[in-house]
Amino acid sequence: MVAHLARVLGPAHLDLAEESVQDAMLRALETWPHQGAPENPEAWLFRVARNSAIDAVRRSRRVDLQSEAVLEGLIQPAVAPGGSAFEDQLRDDELRMIFMCCHPELPRESRVALSLKTVGGLSVREIARAFLAEEQAIAQRLVRAKRHIRERQLTLDLPRGPELRARIDSVLEVVYFIFNEGYTAFEGEDLIRHDLCFEALRLGSLLAASPLGEPRAHALVALMALQAARLPARTDEAGDLILLEDQDHSRWDPQLIALGFRAFDHAIGGSEVSEYHVQAAIAATHTRVRDWPLILDLYDQLLTLTDSPIVTLNRAVALAKAQGPGAALAAIEPLANDPKLRDYYLALAVRGHLLLELERKSEAAACFRAALACRCSEPERRFLRRKLQQCG
Repeated sequence: MVAHLARVLGPAHLDLAEESVQDAMLRALETWPHQGAPENPEAWLFRVARNSAIDAVRRSRRVDLQSEAVLEGLIQPAVAPGGSAFEDQLRDDELRMIFMCCHPELPRESRVALSLKTVGGLSVREIARAFLAEEQAIAQRLVRAKRHIRERQLTLDLPRGPELRARIDSVLEVVYFIFNEGYTAFEGEDLIRHDLCFEALRLGSLLAASPLGEPRAHALVALMALQAARLPARTDEAGDLILLEDQDHSRWDPQLIALGFRAFDHAIGGSEVSEYHVQAAIAATHTRVRDWPLILDLYDQLLTLTDSPIVTLNRAVALAKAQGPGAALAAIEPLANDPKLRDYYLALAVRGHLLLELERKSEAAACFRAALACRCSEPERRFLRRKLQQCG
């Protein structure tokens, strides 16, 4: 909805597009519980958001000399809401918005943050978690990015040729960030946000099927599909977290597994090896035969492509399986002073798990207590409490 209105209003008025959508959501929350949801909720929301934007344009000079043209586009949309043609246009608007947000004139962090906010609908707190950054820093990035779009008069027109391909890495990064927030929600009652997972998979599939369908786009689709296949087995009936090694494989989605391997076949057609290729290979190995030495070797390859502390943490789990918890604990010691991981519960949880494996229960308990003081979802919090109980 934001992407659609931003196309009509112009990217310089992204704030107005967001405000109009928020107004539509608020009205739905106020009226639907009493009157019932309309027959076509999506069309209702679009109509109310568009009318809110029309009222705002009429009340102010926010759109300057283009007000009349903007009003005409709002009052007489090219395609009526609710139909398949409208859905196609929305899909196109979303991709256009991501590519605009990933303009090379914007700093990399601002590109991804703005895309996550406008297209992914993530909050500032969720984006800060994705970047392992402070919320205030993310808020400032968003303000600066929007100001830059206004001042430089950036448009939603898709670039062509080399300029288009120059943005693909940032676009793929955005899609994967959206998936990760859905795969393990930042906070709340539920561990998984299925809507974000499958929206990211949809966007990734569109990119892979487009003329920009480069090997790394297919690799990302393979990675997301193989991870999404495990979603039904990641929680029990009570909504509690189940670790990968304890999951019931019969609950994994065979259609998504098949999609993942088809996409992986497309991904290995060239000489390129990206982070998504290696991560997809790790996910594929978990799906077939869990060969821990092979998984560890793949994580070693991944570390040559990125210096992410999250990859180091994930590698430690594989290292513990292949060489024991002592080796894994030594491998993550350098992360103890990493400021990015200061409030990241998973770093403390992994350390606590390894200490518990080594029967160092008092130290493990201290880690789990510290992890419980960090933000995480309720299922993760319950899991941490169970681990704390195991420490006696």
